[in-house]
Amino acid sequence: MSPLKSAALLAAAMAIAGCSTGAWFKLPENSSLIVNERPVKYNQGLVKSRPFSWGAAGGVPYRLQDEQANTIQSGKLRSRFRVASIFWPPVGIAYWPMGFGQRCYDLTGAEPQTCTYQDFVDLRRNHRLRR
Repeated sequence: MSPLKSAALLAAAMAIAGCSTGAWFKLPENSSLIVNERPVKYNQGLVKSRPFSWGAAGGVPYRLQDEQANTIQSGKLRSRFRVASIFWPPVGIAYWPMGFGQRCYDLTGAEPQTCTYQDFVDLRRNHRLRR
């Protein structure tokens, strides 16, 4: 592969990686997840989103809703600084430096917890089977 093609492929990979953040979510039955008050509802499984601004440094706001749009649970999810935002000029570090703080969240209890390894494996398997 030529150096020009390699550089273009590397630039494309960095652009894709720098434009999103994601995590896996285990939710209670018949519920949907709203992250950071964005107008998208997510079901159990992989949630990919645009990165979050500095306002999410204290945690990413979330809300669980049932089928009738009643709030079941709300709170904040752990967030972390995204190192990729440093290398995403000119505005990545200024506007979108925060991402999800864990790879997998279990929201079936009263407080957000980290998923067990088996829950994480099951979520990934179900995601692959849905494709």
